[in-house]
Amino acid sequence: MGIQLMGIAHAKQKLQRTLSAVSNVPKGHFAVYVGESKKRFVIPLWYLKHPLFRSLLDMVEEEFGFDCPTGRLTIPCSEDYFTSLTSALSC
Repeated sequence: MGIQLMGIAHAKQKLQRTLSAVSNVPKGHFAVYVGESKKRFVIPLWYLKHPLFRSLLDMVEEEFGFDCPTGRLTIPCSEDYFTSLTSALSC
């Protein structure tokens, strides 16, 4: 019984961390994690329809796949490249 309670407590903590991370994302946006340091960027959903961003996601999928145990969308490019790309999309 004590082991089950510890498992439930651990699951509850993990869920609370996940929900707090999700709640920090405004409606119409999503979070991605970029580079070796996995810096978090919150970007608009409409980026998913832009050909340049789609191309980046296609390259990431081909090379690394999207099977991430944390459930986070991770883009393994440099932060500088990502910020340049997103700046170009915002114009």
